[in-house]
Amino acid sequence: MGYVGVLVISIILIFIIILVSVLTTSKAYDYKHTVDPIENNPHLDNEDTENKDEPNQS
Repeated sequence: MGYVGVLVISIILIFIIILVSVLTTSKAYDYKHTVDPIENNPHLDNEDTENKDEPNQS
């Protein structure tokens, strides 16, 4: 196998890697994220009580 064979195999590998990268990125952008509902969130209740206890510093 000469220089031409190594060059052809290298180019094929580069195209395969680029194709896999594009497919992976495309699949990642298509993923739909979900958000937890606001109801029954203990952090929101906790923030409300903390803000009421502190005096207004304006």
